[in-house]
Amino acid sequence: MTTVYIEDIAKHTGEPVRLRGWLHNRRSSGKIHFLTLRDGSGFIQCVMSKQAVGDAMFETADHLAQESAIIVTGTARADARAPGGFEVDVASLEVVSEAKDYPITPKEHGVDYLMDRRHLWIRSQRQQAVLRIRHEVINAVRDFFNGKGFILADTPIFTPAACEGTTTLFPVQYFEDTTAYLTQSGQLYNEANAMALGRVYAFGPTFRAEKSKTRRHLTEFWMVEPEMAYATLDDVITLSEELVAYVVGRVLEKRKPELKVLERDTAKLEKVKAPFPRISYDEAVAILHQKGIAFEWGGDFGAPDETALSEEFDRPVCVHRYPSKVKAFYMKPDPDRPEVALGVDVLAPEGYGEIIGGGERISDFDLLVARIKEHGLPQEAFEWYLDLRRFGTVPHGGFGMGIERVVSWICGLEHLRVCPAGWARDHGRRAGRRRHRREHLRLHRQREAGVDRRHPRNGAAQARRQAPDRDRLPGRALP
Repeated sequence: MTTVYIEDIAKHTGEPVRLRGWLHNRRSSGKIHFLTLRDGSGFIQCVMSKQAVGDAMFETADHLAQESAIIVTGTARADARAPGGFEVDVASLEVVSEAKDYPITPKEHGVDYLMDRRHLWIRSQRQQAVLRIRHEVINAVRDFFNGKGFILADTPIFTPAACEGTTTLFPVQYFEDTTAYLTQSGQLYNEANAMALGRVYAFGPTFRAEKSKTRRHLTEFWMVEPEMAYATLDDVITLSEELVAYVVGRVLEKRKPELKVLERDTAKLEKVKAPFPRISYDEAVAILHQKGIAFEWGGDFGAPDETALSEEFDRPVCVHRYPSKVKAFYMKPDPDRPEVALGVDVLAPEGYGEIIGGGERISDFDLLVARIKEHGLPQEAFEWYLDLRRFGTVPHGGFGMGIERVVSWICGLEHLRVCPAGWARDHGRRAGRRRHRREHLRLHRQREAGVDRRHPRNGAAQARRQAPDRDRLPGRALP
């Protein structure tokens, strides 16, 4: 008997197979059980008839709870009516372990309830679809840069100073008498890598100590950061356009089933082709004014402003030359207009906001020293960074792209928090975890007392057991 994964079932049509996984859903019709099995690679319907397996095994399946671990043997066959196009006619069933009182029941749940149980929520079909798309995005990013001759050069997680501003640093005690910080970005180190290797990229976790609960912020996220020697702002913008278009195209090519599970409008993604529209910060402000939005020149765009701008375009838009005062200390001023910086933000359409930020770096030693002082940063912590300007400085630039934001946009997610890779990376989840522990203890005590919490066998309960999306929220679908 061949043990196979569900994703490979098409290769074994007409053959006896063995599937190992978990019971995702069960419904019955007379003397037939329809068991939806998941094994991490996919979902498949297994059809069990009482005549084929006998009364005892049929009765065992009749009482199996959601998420029980099972092994199914049977014959694979094609069926156009079945989800995924294939089914398994069950010959035998082995129960590895039976689950009880699975907390994510077929009823609707609020997002906080699901977030507190994310370790179980990721078993749902929609959450798995997001994880698979995230996997594809990461592979596409690596393939893109590797194919262009960039060298992966990872950077430290512990850093001695700020990169994006001191107000969002996570301090960490570094041995007895030293404070280090969780990295906000690998960019400064990556500039050193670029002076050695020419074209590099870093890929890893970054941290921002922001007590924000907006749909666009996490305290921990993954970011890819390319850096190029002998590069101008135009080079940075072109590379960012090519990367985004490549990643979206890759997902459309490889992950259509997952996009279908998420009910994503792929027609909007198909419009993501390079080059993207490019507008200056001045032009962006003018657009906001034309739309009746009160915005003062010199400020940074908030989420409503970015949404209003992105509504004007059917693909990402590149906004360049922001005021220098709202950009990081290392951003090069425009020689023709020093009050603006040679930076760019790429705004995703459909209101998803900034997915890329970058630009050309300051290569002049004296100007960089002045900017470090203006931002109130300790120069001694940046002496190594200043060495890059002392010894062979050249024009250079790069950007950072947040993976979770890109995944949320491509998947059409309502909030970054529901991206499964986020886990508890948003502010304020500790109280929710305490509630979860109290609920778990309460259920344990009920079981010890012999309280049966299974649904009564009535029509309403049967309908809930048959509901295909047991992780949907009231009023709208979330992954």
